[in-house]
Amino acid sequence: MVFSGFSFSTIVDAKTKAKKESYEWGRAKVVGGGFIPGIVFNETEEDLIYTRTDIGGAYRWDPDTNSWIQLMDFVSFDEWNLAGVDSLATDPVDPDRVYVAAGTYTNDWTTMNGAILRSQDRGDTWERTDLPFKVGGNMPGRSMGERLSIDPNDNSILYFGARGGHGLWRSTNYGETWEQVESFPATGNYLDYYGGEIGVVWITFDPNSGSKGEATQTIYAGVADTEKSIYRSLDGGQSWEALPGQPQQGYLPHHGILAVNGELVISYNENEGPYDGGQGGAVWKYNTNTGEWTDISPVQGEPYGGLAVDAKNPDVLMVATMNLWWPDDQIYRSTDGGQTWKPFWTLDWGEDLPRKNHFTIDYSVAPWLDWGQKGNAIEAQTGAEIQPKLGWMIGDLNIDPHNSDRIMYGTGATLYGSNNVTALDDEGGTVNLSVMAEGIEETAILGLISPPSGAPLLSAMGDIGGFRHEDVTKAPEMITNPYNGNSPDIDYAENNPNIVVRVLNHDGNRDGTEPRIGISTDNGITWQPGSNAWEHQQGDRTNGGWIAVGADGDVLVWSPEGGSAQARPVSYSTDLGQTWIESEGIPEGAVVSSDRVNPNTFYGLKDGVFYVSTDGGATFTASAAEGLPSLTTSKFKAVPGKEGHIWIAAAADNRDAESEYGLWRSTDFGSTFSKVDRVEEAATIGFGKVAPKSDYMALYSYARINGVMGIFRSDDEGKTWIRINDDDHQFGAANRTITGDPNKYGRVYVGTNGFGIVIGDISATKSKKKKDILKPKS
Repeated sequence: MVFSGFSFSTIVDAKTKAKKESYEWGRAKVVGGGFIPGIVFNETEEDLIYTRTDIGGAYRWDPDTNSWIQLMDFVSFDEWNLAGVDSLATDPVDPDRVYVAAGTYTNDWTTMNGAILRSQDRGDTWERTDLPFKVGGNMPGRSMGERLSIDPNDNSILYFGARGGHGLWRSTNYGETWEQVESFPATGNYLDYYGGEIGVVWITFDPNSGSKGEATQTIYAGVADTEKSIYRSLDGGQSWEALPGQPQQGYLPHHGILAVNGELVISYNENEGPYDGGQGGAVWKYNTNTGEWTDISPVQGEPYGGLAVDAKNPDVLMVATMNLWWPDDQIYRSTDGGQTWKPFWTLDWGEDLPRKNHFTIDYSVAPWLDWGQKGNAIEAQTGAEIQPKLGWMIGDLNIDPHNSDRIMYGTGATLYGSNNVTALDDEGGTVNLSVMAEGIEETAILGLISPPSGAPLLSAMGDIGGFRHEDVTKAPEMITNPYNGNSPDIDYAENNPNIVVRVLNHDGNRDGTEPRIGISTDNGITWQPGSNAWEHQQGDRTNGGWIAVGADGDVLVWSPEGGSAQARPVSYSTDLGQTWIESEGIPEGAVVSSDRVNPNTFYGLKDGVFYVSTDGGATFTASAAEGLPSLTTSKFKAVPGKEGHIWIAAAADNRDAESEYGLWRSTDFGSTFSKVDRVEEAATIGFGKVAPKSDYMALYSYARINGVMGIFRSDDEGKTWIRINDDDHQFGAANRTITGDPNKYGRVYVGTNGFGIVIGDISATKSKKKKDILKPKS
């Protein structure tokens, strides 16, 4: 495995002699795994490319390795909201400068405002300016843009288009301070499905209207408005007007690019995306010299998102549809300024094989992208749909300004690209697409297990289900049978790790009666669906909830998450999930776990009450333990090899300000719990191989100890703790799952929300001198 960076740890118990220890951090490879809303090429320096994600930071392209470098691992647990990136700008005058508009949500899911992050070393280090409003990197319309833009004549000037009715903002000192452009007349009349204004979505400059060192005079801005959406300033942003003669079709301007020939090209769609582009859209160009508007839509009525103009040849245009969904999205290319277009694929129902592709896709670095369905034609009768698809949610598409043969575009699952896109211009030519997402790991991790034998790591994930990693340096196939995009929990039998069980959430694209559970008897290599633990019905939206596998694998206890008015009780199965019996004495929705030694003992937690079953999940009894948390973000766990030993972690959560938080342990099957000293809050708890000269598994937790929030390890049952990460390696909202490796002391797997599966190992490098500890290398 390739790791980067060092973090230096110290034991936080003041009575213990200080100890220095370094950790190396990397990631289990999935390659991609989430939406790529924006890709930004620097206009003046070749191979300086950035990409932004909606919940997992921003990346810089490394041309030496053809992979991406994560730039925002520093985002902290407390400020997780900054991990979403709503826009990014790279400076065409000083390529060392790069800017990020950071903030994930503008709704009430966070109380935190956004920030502009600014760097003078290409994102290796950052300075920050807090904004007086929220920023929405994971909000609707996030692939519109770019909202951040740098004046190409005077790069001290930046503009930022805000959401939520906050209008247009300007900085004249390299992003250090910002003021609202009071003269800008519009905030947009289009509301997202949370009720918020999407606002000013892109800004572009006409560099010919200024000179080096002087502010550009002509500026264009796109606004999410169904009536007047394109605005222009002719006096350096002092005054603005709606562009005369603009289309009145009720569409939103997804992207606007000013070509070197003076034509402003705009892609429009009915809705904001990225999930729903609506039923209509268009592509228009505006001749800034003559004031003439021309509709150049490849096909009338399709919604359009990603848009590109070749910097070397303004007659070369490319545009992508925005979520046609079936049988596939489309990319069009024009070499005559939009008079004619050539699609990446065609469909002729009069042919025996109606679909003809003018592209190939190499997805070998991310084999899961076919969703477990090998071969081209999914629908044998029509041959219309292929896997992997050309894409969906193609909200951004770019032609390299330095290399007309290279394109990159983002999808809902990965980043694709080609180094021979001009082949499409030749009769019979084929574009060779491939996954260009090496280094990007933006999966949302909901569950992690590291069994004592078999694969070292199995995961449950949002959006793409989860994986079995035999080798964490290679992306595996997707877990299927059943397939579902969201898997909230996974467990295994401690004494028989061949038995692995995962539960699934309802997928809106699938029948509500489909199974929400998968069972493997060969350590996750192959799977079979179980039956649902309730009487399901059409449209049933019950989610997977929590699963517990007994120590020997003979009993499963399942606590589904009810999605309807009908009860979804905790239930148990003695035939590997084929039939279920309702458990007694435990409330619906309880978190459940199994004892890792006694196969008949199971545990539950709900609203601060702990429950114990000693008869294989048939009946539960409430414990007398008091002072436990009423809300947790992660699963409480029992310790392998220690019968009746249980740990509960809880962090402060604004959803329930009254809930207790901290870390608790029990050594008597949950009859009593003691709160661990100095651990102020703990989001997660996990166990790994025992330390030398110890007989208790190492503990791992993302916790706040003595006022410091970080990833900690304890080798002595929680008496002392070592912080094993540093401020440069915090990984945002890692509050759902963590586990150690039972076969490698010191290894920890951290589940993050958008930063993938983070892996930490004790460094082979000897501890550094004190001066190096104060200034860790990056």
